[in-house]
Amino acid sequence: MKAWLPREQADRLRAIPLEAVLRCVGAQPDRYDRNKWHTAVGTLSVTAAKFINWSRGTGGGGAIDLVIHLKGLRFHEALDWLASQFAGATALTSTPPAPRPALQLPPPDPNQLERVERYLTFQRGIAPALVLSLIKSGVLYADSRANAVFLLLGKANIPAGAELRGTTPCQWRGMAPGSRKDLGFFSVPAADPKPTIILCESAIDALSCSLLFPHSRCISTSGARPSPAWLPPLIAYASEVHCGFDADPTGDHMAARMIAVHPSIRRLRPSLHDWNDVLRSEA
Repeated sequence: MKAWLPREQADRLRAIPLEAVLRCVGAQPDRYDRNKWHTAVGTLSVTAAKFINWSRGTGGGGAIDLVIHLKGLRFHEALDWLASQFAGATALTSTPPAPRPALQLPPPDPNQLERVERYLTFQRGIAPALVLSLIKSGVLYADSRANAVFLLLGKANIPAGAELRGTTPCQWRGMAPGSRKDLGFFSVPAADPKPTIILCESAIDALSCSLLFPHSRCISTSGARPSPAWLPPLIAYASEVHCGFDADPTGDHMAARMIAVHPSIRRLRPSLHDWNDVLRSEA
């Protein structure tokens, strides 16, 4: 691409939908999380025009940044590549975004519930009384594949999605199709009307954390995310908020980003990789 490329054309290339670029390079969309893509350089999460590579703890915004990240090109080389692959960039950027898919929660299967209970209590060390209370409240159930289903609740306790955790040896994890992690979350409540809140990366970490810190309300963000839309009201309601993301580079990076946006939040770093590791080490 020549140095005299008009800024307007560069802006059109930058605005190419990230999903179109990912498909063009052969990235594979995640089967259960529509915002997640598997690429040669790691797993990416895409939200509108921004992306983050969970494997490397880096990210950016716009199609040019994405091509530089995926292909290791220089800025003008990325412009050249986009221009050659997307000659109709103007048409691409004028196309309205596809509507979000409707939430598809897996139906409960009571026949698989015992397997989920055994997995959580014997393999994950979660107290049976806590597991039973969550089942009774309806936020935890089993599906036909014996996945543990943890509901993300939004306004008026309406489900906004679900975390799915496999109970087989591969311990598969994912999200129910159409889940909106920005509109709801899985939570283990606390008796205190104005509790300390601890934000965790997964439902199982939230369960583990609630047993380690029994007076706290433990919430799963369904992945290390710096600023979900539901967070500011919780900050105003809680006595304190702690970011308990995993003790790894991604967890540390995303915790730092969260604290940069919300300075009142404090870092609470697990002594082992995650809170379930800590819980099982103390058993």
